[in-house]
Amino acid sequence: MPLHLKNPLVVFDLETTGTSIANDRIVEFSFVKVNINGEKEVKTMRINPAMPIPIESSLIHGIYDKDVADAPTFKSVAKNLAKWLEGCDLGGFNSIKFDVPILAEEFLRSDVEFDVSNRKMIDAQRIFHMMEKRTLSAAYKFYCDKDLVGAHGAEADTLATLEVLEAQVVKYDGQEVTNNLGKTIGTIENNMDTLHQLTFNNVVDLAGRLAYNKDNDIVFNFGKHKGKLVSAVFAKEPSYYDWMMKAEFPLDTKNRLTKIRLGAMKR
Repeated sequence: MPLHLKNPLVVFDLETTGTSIANDRIVEFSFVKVNINGEKEVKTMRINPAMPIPIESSLIHGIYDKDVADAPTFKSVAKNLAKWLEGCDLGGFNSIKFDVPILAEEFLRSDVEFDVSNRKMIDAQRIFHMMEKRTLSAAYKFYCDKDLVGAHGAEADTLATLEVLEAQVVKYDGQEVTNNLGKTIGTIENNMDTLHQLTFNNVVDLAGRLAYNKDNDIVFNFGKHKGKLVSAVFAKEPSYYDWMMKAEFPLDTKNRLTKIRLGAMKR
């Protein structure tokens, strides 16, 4: 069943030097743009991260320093990539916690605007975990009855994720989704607005350091102030804001903290 789209949907996957949003870099990306008419465009590219790729990461995705030595840097392709992604919603597998934050961080480092606030973001992994509770290879086998050949290659993972998402929409159409407490939080349907609400609900910053509480106020989601209002902590302990600005937090998180401090951050 084709996905019902109001905007083009770009499903993507990144291979990186590691898992730190603030410090690691992209070494390969693959994007599949599904246009409203159903036509698909694939954009896959190796990227020189301008830093050594740790051997433990290379052993996972198979990309070594020599493989990207002559590849372009992300900064050199950032403007064209941002233009190609303009007006598109985003989808992936574990994309909300990892791929989207790292992609946004790379754009910020390149001084290229990449606003995600007006995009729908769909995470096939969250739907999978909500409905079946497991890896992309297992999801591909479960939903598509296929073995994922070339797992941890960006293009193979991206194409598999798109197939999984399409199969999920067919399998769960009209079914209610419950949280860990058994409370109904929505219904699966072939609608990007609905899937966005289910998979990207309650997120303030892309790295998940901040969250909305039950009163829709922004609170810290980590550390000694977890659960406390960000505005209240900054009012009582201004040095905490200064510490976060100097520490190794993603630029996206820092930008949102600054907006909260200035009173400009609203849901």
